Amino acid sequence: MTLEADRSTDSASLVAPRRRTLRIQTPTGPGDIAGLEFGDPARPIDVIFLNANGFNAMTYRAMLSPLAADLRILAIDQQGHGRSPQREPIATRNSWLGFRDDLVGVLDALDGPPVVLAGHSMGGTSCVLATPERPARVKALALFDPVIMAKATAEAMRAGTQPMNESPLVAGALRRRAVFPSREAAIDSYRGRGAFRTWPEQALVDYVADGFRDRDDGEVELSCTPQWEASNFSSHAHDPCAAMHAIRVPVGILRAEQGSTCSVTSADDFIADNPAMTVETVPGTTHFLPIERADAARALLRKMSGRG
Repeated sequence: MTLEADRSTDSASLVAPRRRTLRIQTPTGPGDIAGLEFGDPARPIDVIFLNANGFNAMTYRAMLSPLAADLRILAIDQQGHGRSPQREPIATRNSWLGFRDDLVGVLDALDGPPVVLAGHSMGGTSCVLATPERPARVKALALFDPVIMAKATAEAMRAGTQPMNESPLVAGALRRRAVFPSREAAIDSYRGRGAFRTWPEQALVDYVADGFRDRDDGEVELSCTPQWEASNFSSHAHDPCAAMHAIRVPVGILRAEQGSTCSVTSADDFIADNPAMTVETVPGTTHFLPIERADAARALLRKMSGRG
């Protein structure tokens, strides 16, 4: 299936997800995590899916919805995204371990057999960090261009010798327009531009639906504030490579061909620890791989869930 062929999702055919809020416990206290559920509510949850920095669970509706016939999926808004409130103070954070702890809290709050943890970009990294904390609760991982930097870069960032607060990503996030007259105005502003230039229309509409919240003055503002998005780009004291070496369940990674954030180009670095690991670079894709090639993302989710 070509990239262009997969851009024609019919909005009328998409399954409407069920909204859900989970009350979780974390080392820093309780909190609420919002989510969307797809699939038969009578079956145990098969997959927990996590969004990328700046986005939200609804963004991936067109990718996840066709899986509802075979799988029950819980797509969560990571803290500070979509409908999940930000709880961590920006001034004192330096890593994504808060996202890890939130995901552990979600696993602890759910009953049922082990699940597939899946995520895009920062969401995939959160899955990697959380798995060693609750190995008995995780069946497999499906990761879509996770943020796993080269060893030297990651060590420099943790040591503070390569500060990320000077990154163009941070500057770009802080420049983002936070308020629009309406969601329709935001869609018109984003369509075909910047990060959204390769996006199908349905994914853009779905992102904006939960990516903005209503204001008292009738306008809408970003649910993930520019400051929170920038904080995520600059907070990298966590160590996903160390967590990856501790994982013993099957791991499937799809990397972007262009501008990938995943330095793991093959499973060779981890195969001694985990022979059930695969890495594939998907031709013609950017960092927004699961949106551009929803067919490939669904295939990996089915495979890691035992439905492939």
